[in-house]
Amino acid sequence: QVQLVESGGGLVQAGASLSLSCAASGRTLTMYPAGWFRQAPGKEREFVAAISRSGGNTYVTDSVKGRFTISRDNAKTTVYLQMNSLKPEDTAVYFCAVRTIYRFEPSGVYYTRGDDYDSWGQGTQVTVSS
Repeated sequence: QVQLVESGGGLVQAGASLSLSCAASGRTLTMYPAGWFRQAPGKEREFVAAISRSGGNTYVTDSVKGRFTISRDNAKTTVYLQMNSLKPEDTAVYFCAVRTIYRFEPSGVYYTRGDDYDSWGQGTQVTVSS
């Protein structure tokens, strides 16, 4: 497991953009598939986006398709979630997750289930006002 730290959340108006970042404390994320999840008040955690360890394959859930983009930097030490055209229904705590179960994950595989991840950040609040 790795310790993850998210940043970039905040309070914005509908239509605005935010960029979330996820970094590992003292370690690189190079070898690990990663994902973003969110949990709104009174609701279950839901999948938002996933990226393979190579960064070559990504997937976002339908509700954010065309608005959110997941990426990782060239050194693969940080995973990002770029959120554009934010809506009030995007309001939630956003969590970064990393899968470190296997040392040598296939480079192009990503995971969309929370149970596939073993390391989680503490979450960052995103609030979108109407």
